[in-house]
This record gives sequence, C-alpha cells and structure tokens, in this order.
Amino acid sequence: MPLDLFERLTVPADRLSKALTDLRARRHVTEAVVLSTCNRIEVYVYAEKFHGAYQDVRDFLGEAAGLAPEDFADHVYASYDDEAARHLFSVTSGLDSAVLGESEIQGQVKVAWETARAEGAASTALNAMFRHALEVGKRVRTDTGISRNITSVAHAAVAMADHHLGGLFQRSVLVLGAGDMGRGMAQMLAGAELSSIVFANRSTDRAQELADGFDNGRAIPLNELAGVLDDVDVLLTSTGAQSLMVDQAEMTEVMQRRGGRPLLIVDIAVPRDVDPAVADLDGVTLLDMADLRTFAQQGRRERETELGAARRVIGEEIDRFVDAQSARQVAPLVAGFRSNAEAVRQAELDRFAVRLATLNDEQRETVEALTQGILGKLLHEPSVRLGEAAGTPRGERLSDALRDLFDL
Repeated sequence: MPLDLFERLTVPADRLSKALTDLRARRHVTEAVVLSTCNRIEVYVYAEKFHGAYQDVRDFLGEAAGLAPEDFADHVYASYDDEAARHLFSVTSGLDSAVLGESEIQGQVKVAWETARAEGAASTALNAMFRHALEVGKRVRTDTGISRNITSVAHAAVAMADHHLGGLFQRSVLVLGAGDMGRGMAQMLAGAELSSIVFANRSTDRAQELADGFDNGRAIPLNELAGVLDDVDVLLTSTGAQSLMVDQAEMTEVMQRRGGRPLLIVDIAVPRDVDPAVADLDGVTLLDMADLRTFAQQGRRERETELGAARRVIGEEIDRFVDAQSARQVAPLVAGFRSNAEAVRQAELDRFAVRLATLNDEQRETVEALTQGILGKLLHEPSVRLGEAAGTPRGERLSDALRDLFDL
C-alpha cells in the first residue's frame, strides 16, 4: 500500500477508544480489536455473518479516513475462522513484519487487545484468540532463531542509517520522539560511539530520561529543534504526532545555515514527521518506512531458514486453538444434554417418591447411586463422541441430531 494512503487509514492511539465504539455500533460486529502500527492497520471482529461484517469494517475504515471504499479496496485483504487466527499468530510472531521476527509487534498486539478489553469491545471469542496469539509469539521466539540480529523497526532504522553513512562512529545524532520507538533507537545507539546525541520530545522529562543513558547526551524542548538541526549529521524521528514536525520551509532555512553540509533523515513515523518534499532539498537524504522495508529485506534472508520452524510452531498452535475452540462450542450442548437427562431422572424419582418413602437412608443412597450410574453410562458414549468430532462435518451432524432428538 502506498505510504500516503496508509497514513490516512491509521488509527492513532488517542482515537482508538472512539474507533472501537464506532465498530461495536455496526450492525454485524459483536466484538472488535483494532491493531494500528507503523506497518499495518488491521481490524479483528467477531461476527455471525462474514459479508455483513466485512462491509461494516470497510465502511468504518473509509469513514475514519475520509475515503471512498474503492480508494483502498485493492489493498484490503480479509481472513476468517481458522485463517484469521493463523494470520494473527503470524503477525504476533513477527512473520508478517517489515523486519522479520521483530519483537515490538508482540507488545503492540497486547496493547491493542488490552485497550479493546478495557473499552468492552473484546469479549469471550476475541479474548481467547488474542490470549493464544501472545502465547504463540512467545513460543516462536523461544523455540526458533527468528529473532536473531535486528529484531525491531527501531533497530532497523538505526542500522539503515549506519549502513547509509558507512558507520555512525563520531557522528552527531538527533532523536525526535521519546516513546517506544525512540527508546528502541536509543538502545541501538548506545554502543555506536557517537560524538553527541540529542533527544527532543513534547515531554522534556521523557527526553531527559533517554539522554541520561549517554555520557554525551542531552535533552531539548521542541522549540529548540531547528537550532540543533543546524549541527547534527543524522535525524532519527518517530513521534505519534498527527501533523508534520518538520516542514519544507523550515528545512530550507536549516540547510542554508548548514552551508552545504549533508543531513541524513530517517523518518519511521506513521503518519510521517517530516514533509516528503524535504527530500528535494540539496544535501538532504530522506529515508522513510518504504525504504526501511527494502533495507530489511536484506537482513530477512539471514533468518528465512527459521521461517519453516516458525510456521511449524504456528501450525501446531492453530490445531491446538481450533481443538480448544471446538470443545468450547460443544461444551454447552453436552451440558444441556446432561442437564435434561438429570431432570428426567429427578422427575422419575419424584414420581415414585411415595413408594420410596419406606426406604431407609442406606437403601435410598443405593437407589440414588444406581440411577446416577445408569444415567452416566448412557450419556458417556454420546458425550465422548461428540467431543471427539467437534469442529468437523461429522461433529456438526451429531450436534444437529442431538438437538433434534432431545429438543435442546
């Protein structure tokens, strides 16, 4: 998807609650989780009718972005049932990321799910799938080598800058943004032996926390940004701002003051922090998420041997998830079957209550145990077979037959 289109479709954190409320109000959507990151916008819903829910989600995305559905239709994909779970498991494991095996997505999935739960948008069905997805992501990273080397978008951004400049030794760097991405870039820069590093953020205290990790680090308020840009070699930026942090007019003045000294800008924010037109200025090299995806493909080959192992883990977990879901779906039917049978047993004991009144306690316990034993043996085989066939066409036939025969 083109980056300019993707930017319009993203759902910023401060609008997520409203987005979840909007989705829940749609006719065919019962539960919803929205996962919006620098690399994806995905909506997971629980619904009875696929096509109705698909249209609801498509309309939601279009209305939120101010776009007609046909403007982004070619870039939309949909999965349902087991394939939806498989996709989420792959995403959480980092197999669908710009940086193969990256670890940040695990936390992003967790936050998206927790937000949906807090808003009452995620309940039984999606809770089970997301809980299992986080378990899968952890297992894939533990059991395979998929997360070796570069394991996050933030790390890849620094590696791309290092590659482009032939090294960051004794370079001066400005990091704009002190959130998760900014923190990740700071970690990657810790061993780079920079000449200086500056952190800028809306909250200067958060910027200072990162600066304190460097002997030559300092923090600045945003209104000092232009002055620092006069001197640094690299700008790494990833804020959560919904408008440009650096525009072309400002950068034109900066480059004039720099007197021809080149500046590398790596902008991994979505929406972008830096006006794309800045790339047209002499002396400026501007790299964004599209460039990072290309760069990450080179490192991907080193870890592709682990893809097979990761996919095998996901395959095993999908089977386990489907079995668990099938058992959950059958459980109420089996419980109803047994409850109805128990009601019949109790009704028959009540009908013969007068005749049984002469029994002593020991004899009464014998009758109770006898009738319970007969009932248990009669119910055991149908219950077991129904559980074993759950999730299969045969299981559906058995379930339908049980409902019809016993009016469940």
